[in-house]
Amino acid sequence: MSQRRWWQVDPGGSALGLILAGLSVTPSLLPRPAVLQGAVAALAFGLGYLVGAAILALVGSRVRWRPSAVAQRRWWIGYGLAWLIALAGLSSLAMMWQNEVRRMVEMPPLPTSSVAGFLSGFLPLVVLLLAAGKGVRRVFGSLRRRRGVLAGVLGAGTVVVLALGLLVGGALAAVDSIYADRNGLPDAEAIEPAAPYRSAGSGSAIAWEDVGRHGGNFLAGGPTAGEITAVTGVAAMEPIRVYAGLESAPTLAERAQLVVAELRRTRAFDRDVLVVATTTGSGWLEAQTTDAVEYLHAGNTAIASMQYAYTPSWVSFLFDPDAPVAAAEELFAQVYAVWRELPADSRPRLISYGLSLGAHGSQAVFADVTDLRARTDGAMFVGSPNGSPLWRSLQGARDPGSPAWQPVLDGGREVRWMSRSDDEQFGGEWTRPRVLYLQHATDPVTWLGPELLWRSPEWLEPGQRAPDVSPSMTWIPGVTAVQVTVDMLMGESVPAHHGHNYGDVVTAGWRAVTGDAGLDDAAVAHIEAVIAEYADIRPFAE
Repeated sequence: MSQRRWWQVDPGGSALGLILAGLSVTPSLLPRPAVLQGAVAALAFGLGYLVGAAILALVGSRVRWRPSAVAQRRWWIGYGLAWLIALAGLSSLAMMWQNEVRRMVEMPPLPTSSVAGFLSGFLPLVVLLLAAGKGVRRVFGSLRRRRGVLAGVLGAGTVVVLALGLLVGGALAAVDSIYADRNGLPDAEAIEPAAPYRSAGSGSAIAWEDVGRHGGNFLAGGPTAGEITAVTGVAAMEPIRVYAGLESAPTLAERAQLVVAELRRTRAFDRDVLVVATTTGSGWLEAQTTDAVEYLHAGNTAIASMQYAYTPSWVSFLFDPDAPVAAAEELFAQVYAVWRELPADSRPRLISYGLSLGAHGSQAVFADVTDLRARTDGAMFVGSPNGSPLWRSLQGARDPGSPAWQPVLDGGREVRWMSRSDDEQFGGEWTRPRVLYLQHATDPVTWLGPELLWRSPEWLEPGQRAPDVSPSMTWIPGVTAVQVTVDMLMGESVPAHHGHNYGDVVTAGWRAVTGDAGLDDAAVAHIEAVIAEYADIRPFAE
């Protein structure tokens, strides 16, 4: 064909691009907003266009074909019509499949206006990617004519690498700056505690201005003794909450020492339950979970934690994956050293807890389940990441016939998994100390692993698929991994008992692991109702 004009596109690239764009709108674990789905389809198109154009260029260099001007004109008219049909088909398929996923996770269908949202996310990004691609192609062509093919390849590659580096580096710098500012001080509505039962309160060596945004929300939040009594009908104590922020001390060891000193000061080792909690990447502890254990035990509790970063979990995991592990190991080691020296009949029950990246850190403290049960009185890990070694080993050892999303290990004798409070897949005795995983079949944090790139996962195999996973979801090499990665952005945007949202099951989980303060079923139901009514207080990125 003759020299392409600015408005003409590569037929091979756009054909493969449209195929990948179509694959990208197939169902995954969670629904995506129309604009986001359009952007994902555009990125898939861009990748397909790049590969398809390269293939056609390679083939075209070996095949000499010179169509007439009339044939070229007919080709481009037909190609334009194909594009219009493809756009209409993509929009319709995206709507149909997204509504199917929304139905599976108990969300209302998208309005028909969402087609416009899809196109607004798809078309501008496609145009931008095509313009960028044409620019790189011009660089390649210019250098090839002057210096040869190798120079063209190296020059175009350098432009792409530099552009991506600037884009990714700029985005990460922006994220770091935003979250550094947000971490600076507690939210304005968080009131500095006055009571001695909280870090930064009366007599505390930890300063309020050093605990950060999430630390301040944790220390200022939670139910009071009076509120607990009103809900449970049982006389309650003031719960103890201890937290050290990044600015509280310069090193992990020093922050852990501060936490232990605070536990001593507040007489936390005299309480019935002591929870050692690992935060998410930003230093966040979920209010539904921390409040639930305090309600269940009538405030006879202490929760100890410390911050190791201020960026979202995905940033912390990508650039410093050892940070949550090092923080969890240091804090647990120092708390355990004091706890183990106390008389066995008068020390608190020691519980390990973590959510998401916090669950990854907390699990890494222990070599295996035997070690975990030997050094604690129980553990609850919520939404465990796929890469956690302990979780992976237990999943791999599950009893034959039990599904990956709801495993049974050794008949549930030591370790159990729970998705809903009424789960009844176990029949035998659950010995103490108990280890519990809260796990949903649609939680992308749990199911996103490197194997998803090249191998169909067990949880999509016949007989393994959970009731809330779309029957139309099919494993596609590479594509499914990208889809589940995008699903992680939407993990908390779905109703409880789906995705990365465990608010409706945490009360039952705590009760199974730690028991309660002798509450009757009516009081527990009241706690569950209170926890279920919590507003959406999750940060956009934990």
